[in-house]
Amino acid sequence: MPESSLPQAPSPIAALARLAQSLHGRPAAQLAGWRDGVALDHAHLAARMAAWADMLARQPGRHFALYLDDSLEFGAALLGAWQAGKTIWLTADTLPASCASLAASVDGFLGQFPAVHAPLPAPAGDASAPVWRELARDFPALVVHTSGSTGAAQAIPKKLSQLCSEVATLEQLFGHYAQGAAVVATVTHQHIYGLLFKVLWPLCAARAVHAHSVDFPERLAALLAQGPCVLAASPAHLKRLPEHLDWAGARAQLRAVFSSGGPLAPDSALAAGQLLGSVPREIYGSSETGGVAWRQRAQERLDDDSWQAFPGVEWRLADNGALAVRSAHLADDGWLGLADRARQTAAGRFQLLGRSDRIVKIEEKRISLSAIEAALLATPLVAEASVLLCDAPAGERQKVAAFIVCSAAGQALLGADGKLALNRQLQLALAGQVEAVAVPRRWRYLERMPINAQGKTTQALLLALLEHKDPAPRLPHAQLIERSADGETPRLLFELRVPADLFYFDGHFTDAPLLPGVVQVEWALHFARLHLDLPPQFRAMHALKFQQPVLPERPVRLALDYDPLKASLQFRYLSAAGQHASGRILFHPQAATVAGGGTDTPTPAASAC
Repeated sequence: MPESSLPQAPSPIAALARLAQSLHGRPAAQLAGWRDGVALDHAHLAARMAAWADMLARQPGRHFALYLDDSLEFGAALLGAWQAGKTIWLTADTLPASCASLAASVDGFLGQFPAVHAPLPAPAGDASAPVWRELARDFPALVVHTSGSTGAAQAIPKKLSQLCSEVATLEQLFGHYAQGAAVVATVTHQHIYGLLFKVLWPLCAARAVHAHSVDFPERLAALLAQGPCVLAASPAHLKRLPEHLDWAGARAQLRAVFSSGGPLAPDSALAAGQLLGSVPREIYGSSETGGVAWRQRAQERLDDDSWQAFPGVEWRLADNGALAVRSAHLADDGWLGLADRARQTAAGRFQLLGRSDRIVKIEEKRISLSAIEAALLATPLVAEASVLLCDAPAGERQKVAAFIVCSAAGQALLGADGKLALNRQLQLALAGQVEAVAVPRRWRYLERMPINAQGKTTQALLLALLEHKDPAPRLPHAQLIERSADGETPRLLFELRVPADLFYFDGHFTDAPLLPGVVQVEWALHFARLHLDLPPQFRAMHALKFQQPVLPERPVRLALDYDPLKASLQFRYLSAAGQHASGRILFHPQAATVAGGGTDTPTPAASAC
């Protein structure tokens, strides 16, 4: 992405209400972004917007859920929906519970939702551009959802004026860093942070965007080195940047790094700054409040963890220390009280002191979940802790569940004496510090806390860990979508979706789950034997290649071609991103002649298990 090809941010920034008109009026050849390395111009973006607007204008109903991985296609769909007068509902995932909740509120689904919800796919053709209209400031543009990190996800309506205010504030504060820079992100646009930083702000400012979020640090290092850029990431990504990778290109090209979704520890912030050449600018806010404040750590002020309010955001403290805000990012002019406690520091800045809403009642006793977490973290056995109150069957007392990432000492005790011994040690540590009814009765020991696409650990993710009673699955969700024969060569095509809780992801790898290559070979054999008459004895494997990783919850296709004359099975794993893996498995045509020979290579099935 050479600097000369990047569009310059207009001044003043294009108003969000007139964005469809602005996009249509930009030079057709002006760069909009990249999809898998292929440059896309504004003519393409405007045509896609027109196609979505044309399709949705013919759909009954006002409310539609939208889920697309591709940020450029998502932006076109969003703007097209607004031109068609539709309100878009966003969800962070397409899990059954999330979809069921949406189904009660929307008139239809758009994009990559499960087939059971009959989603309208992206329109295949283009449409002639209608007369683009300026939207009213009170247009009901979006419904976003809270992250679910402190409770069940809640729907938050957003008027266009609120989004306009957010975009204008980001440009005012950070626009000079982003001028002439492309946007790279490790976070999804399905949440308010990614939506603003990866879709709305770049579109309004005519900045090029990489359409797909970056999943792996190796890819991130290479992408950041290609030209002037800014990075939108989360604390979960930034605190796990591998030091052994070559970040020199990133240090030369990065103009700014942004982080949101939770606090970034001082040492993690400075370590990321050392690798990337830019200490992250942290954004404090929420789905309800929009952006509230920001900060940037500095070595000379390492103990300063205070926040500076965004321009136009007023804040005050209630008698109990709870923070309240008022700004144009909110739905009205009133004050919104938050569950975060704070204190004022120098020069009108504030320091966050934790949440005040984690008080629950168990048998009429008020229990602080935060206090339980603090007591667990005070032991030498715990590195991270999260505590939740579990629902209980009628007539039973509610129980507290603890989710623990062990320290080295905790891991040693767990390995030597087992889970019950570690449970007992932690229960003893809590005795005398918390009420007896609040001592956790359910314990889960994790290699790391589960995170969603925004890098957040939500209550839903944690509670799901308590529901797993069956062993983790070892096969993907599979559907045979094509069966044909070219002469004597049968061909099969499967649609696979790899579940996130797959057995083989455990430990492979901790920070970025990858499907092992030996499992891909095993699956090719498994599905081939289900539908083809293969010889029983494996002989050899040729031309084995693994070009791209297979990731959890990403659709992939498995193509199988079997040549009976050569006793050869060719397999390929494919997706929209290209070919992931391929190889050729050879069999002994006459298994009886080699049975018991003892010299054959073990079957991949045995290796995978």
